[in-house]
Amino acid sequence: MRPQLPAKLYYRIGEVASIVGVEPHVLRYWETEFRSVRPQKSAKGQRIYSRRDVETLLKVKELLYAHRFTIAGAKRKLREGGIEPPPVDQVATHAEVQRMREALLEIRVELVALLDELGQS
Repeated sequence: MRPQLPAKLYYRIGEVASIVGVEPHVLRYWETEFRSVRPQKSAKGQRIYSRRDVETLLKVKELLYAHRFTIAGAKRKLREGGIEPPPVDQVATHAEVQRMREALLEIRVELVALLDELGQS
């Protein structure tokens, strides 16, 4: 069962450690492993976690501790759920995105032409 989050917009690392149930150094390590957890820094340099960060950290803990996933397995599971972004080496380049866009636009033109033909029949 997940703990109920206090109704706040932002949390400090000590609060998050208490909510998640791990030590602050574990949270700092998870930040290096999971790109979906990126707390902001306050003017004093303190980590400021959003509600979304805390919810993601709770999911990470559940995957690692309750379901016994490895770090890599937890990342993969979070990616499947749309939480974790793909690895940097899997992100499409601008040129690849342009090629995909052009291919999709060509398909769209063909589909519109087909729909016009079907509408005239």
